[in-house]
Amino acid sequence: MCSLRHGTVVSHVISSRTPLGRALFTFVTDDGFISPKMYSVGSDRLIQQAREIQEPELQRFYSRLVKLLQAKELGHEAVDSLQRLHLILSACKRARALPPDLQKRLVNLLSSPSEQIQVLSSAVLRETLPPSGRDESYSSTNSHSAALLLSQAATPADLSSLCAQLLGRLDGRSADSQAPTVTHTLPVLNTVLTHSPESLTEDHVTLLCKKLVDWLRYASITQGGGASAGGFFTAPRSRQPVPIAELDGSVSGDFFTVLCVGQGFTEDQWMNVYSFSMLRHWLLTFHGAAGGPMAADLANRLQLSLSLSHSFSNDDRSEVDGSVVSVVSATSSSSRLLPPKERLREKTLQYCQRLIEQSDRKAQKRIDVELQKVCLVEAVCILDRVCEEDPSLVYRAFPCIKALFSRLNADLSFARVLLPIAQFYLNHGEMAAVDCESVWTLVFGRFPAELFNDPFLAHELLRFLRVNLRSLGPRVPQYTRSFPNLLKFLAWDGPAVVDDFVDLLPSLVTPGTAVELLHTLLDLPCLCATLTLQLRSASLAISDQGRAFRSLDAFRNPTLRGLFLFLLRGESGSGSSRLHCHHGDEREVRFVHSPESRGPSLRSAQIPGGSGRVSAGPKVVSSFAPSCLPGDTIDRLGTLHGLLSEAAEWPRVVQCSQVVPVLLHIYFDAVVTVADRKLLAHLIQVQLERSSLLLSVPGYIQQVHRVFSCHLLRLCKLHPALVVDQSHELLEFGGTSANVYKKEELYTHVVWVLGEYLSASCDSRCSVSLITACFEALEAVLFEITSSSPPPGSDCPAPRVITTLMSALAKLASRSHDLIPRVSLFLSKLRSGSRASPVWCPEEEDLDAIVTLGEELWSLLKTPGVAQSVLTPPPHVTTPQWHRDTNVAMPVQLRALTGLTHSP
Repeated sequence: MCSLRHGTVVSHVISSRTPLGRALFTFVTDDGFISPKMYSVGSDRLIQQAREIQEPELQRFYSRLVKLLQAKELGHEAVDSLQRLHLILSACKRARALPPDLQKRLVNLLSSPSEQIQVLSSAVLRETLPPSGRDESYSSTNSHSAALLLSQAATPADLSSLCAQLLGRLDGRSADSQAPTVTHTLPVLNTVLTHSPESLTEDHVTLLCKKLVDWLRYASITQGGGASAGGFFTAPRSRQPVPIAELDGSVSGDFFTVLCVGQGFTEDQWMNVYSFSMLRHWLLTFHGAAGGPMAADLANRLQLSLSLSHSFSNDDRSEVDGSVVSVVSATSSSSRLLPPKERLREKTLQYCQRLIEQSDRKAQKRIDVELQKVCLVEAVCILDRVCEEDPSLVYRAFPCIKALFSRLNADLSFARVLLPIAQFYLNHGEMAAVDCESVWTLVFGRFPAELFNDPFLAHELLRFLRVNLRSLGPRVPQYTRSFPNLLKFLAWDGPAVVDDFVDLLPSLVTPGTAVELLHTLLDLPCLCATLTLQLRSASLAISDQGRAFRSLDAFRNPTLRGLFLFLLRGESGSGSSRLHCHHGDEREVRFVHSPESRGPSLRSAQIPGGSGRVSAGPKVVSSFAPSCLPGDTIDRLGTLHGLLSEAAEWPRVVQCSQVVPVLLHIYFDAVVTVADRKLLAHLIQVQLERSSLLLSVPGYIQQVHRVFSCHLLRLCKLHPALVVDQSHELLEFGGTSANVYKKEELYTHVVWVLGEYLSASCDSRCSVSLITACFEALEAVLFEITSSSPPPGSDCPAPRVITTLMSALAKLASRSHDLIPRVSLFLSKLRSGSRASPVWCPEEEDLDAIVTLGEELWSLLKTPGVAQSVLTPPPHVTTPQWHRDTNVAMPVQLRALTGLTHSP
């Protein structure tokens, strides 16, 4: 990007030979500047005309353009012709070679005083074959010509030659005696650094390290650009150098940085700015561990760093309190003896410390306050990188970082600055032996709780978590406990951050958090609605006569406040969480572990204006457990859903509900890797309980039931003994006929699981009495739904439910032969009753399929031995491995066929 004097930002023209370039068409605005726009009908016609231009006509156009470019001043006609030439060249599918005289004219225009002409010439030359004799033609390199050379470098050798040419100018060894400006050099080198760092040789790296040191530390401390301190009528010769100033208006008493201001800047000051901009990228590329010191040298420098830190603490400070002048003077002489890379690290440390000191000054303009924040972020990130390369610098950098955190942690407007500080603590806090508790309390506590609606902070915080995922779990215990807070980002803007949580969620699943995390995911739409109410409650006065929200009144009601406070909790597990409401007072909600649920329950809530603490109910069956009010936990959760019923249609709540099924799949994939059988059994119980306790968002309940069904089968297949462990809950769910109509998907899978895994071959604890109890429960449901009309407002039972019940009864009867006569009798009645159109199955095709299955099962049960082998086959039949069994002929046959097919 290059900024023009008219304030228009012009992007580099995209080559038409790239996929993106073919999708964009370059137009020129009324001012003559280039801007990419999408194809339109008119532009498509122009491009087609440009492609169909004949060679004779094109040569005449070249000749006319050469004459136009010979004029001393280029007018509108020349600009229009350059635009037409660029259109013709960019529309062509292959690069064209321009006539030598036109090529030379265009190269000379790269040095035109008009930046508009420079941009057009550069855009045209980008679409042509590289010119010959580039070294002579581009002797006066500027930003456009350098970028052009970079785009036309086809091989690493070309890039290396370009780098040598640019660095030669920096080193003052160029043949051009007029010493042209070099401000364009670092942006071009930074581009080379991004795409082909191997193009820079070791000599190039050493030279650039030296130049970066000079620009960062020894830039001019006087203003450039003809600044005057003598008034309007002062003659040019009498103008005295004006020192640079700080952001608060005071005269700078230290070296120049990006936070110094003035009426104008010299070239080395601009290079100081460019150097700081690319410094972190440079350190990441060329200052890795491979170039670090040996172990003995590292130990010596660690000792030297400790001694220097002690001497600095006893040194007299400069006149400006908090300045780093004394530190710089103490190390300037010794740093000159260091190798170039280590000397750059030393000067980088001084530069960043100086920036942190400058950020404490009160800026006079609001835009400078934002500049201070941006520079603080970059300075802390650079310090973190420097300390990773040279751990001896940690002891010198940490006092500065610690003081910065103490100064900023109370102001959440600096949240994006505090995240790099948290990264510094995470990387170096253990080495420096500092307490990081306050840092993680801020990052995992206040940030999500109070800034959940800040999209920029959400992106950066979640990116911080993803980058440090491996180290956060074992080193920061607050991370896994803070998932109720972190999920507020997901509840508020799910589609924007769902990709982040796909990566983060498995790390939050532990044996201690699994149950509560499942409840929290299921209540995510409720959390979204509560966050919305929290913001509305803070922005709307209680006496506001606008549109009344029943849920907002409930949120403000002290007797119902505990329900919402639990959703807004900051941590999971035991402990207490202090929450702030719109009145500014604190409510304390305490969570204790329940032995039954392995999750926290809301034992008591201090409700202002209420009757104090109310004891919990006698039984806790859900980790939600808002027992701040009398009544069963499940009833209180239903009460909450009733209060939030009007929020079920809010767009943000609907949007939030759409990401929950995706995360539930991720959750169950992760929980099977960390949970034991006891915990998995409890998760099955939670699925059955919560299937009827979900916020009634359109489509949400059906999606959750589908996920539950999928993973119920997976859990039972992984551990078939889970069916016996949870037989009571499964039988209670399967024996309720209302579930046939309200929870068809989940009910069908529960019945299939009972019929498939309730067998002595899966678990020796499976007794005949248990099989009989299951048979009787399912038989009663099947008889009820096939002998009566569906309840008012409900559809007829799905044929799949009926066939699954029939198959499950047949499987159970094959394992307890005393039940076979009862199944046979029911199947025969079903066959005879189907002759008259039954009300429970109005579709004739579905009825025929049900009757056919009944006849097949009835015939099969006539021979109980065969029925058991077919309906309950042994494992070696269901999971054959004949290709691996050496006792059968299959491996020999496979090897013979392989030999025949692969023989020449």
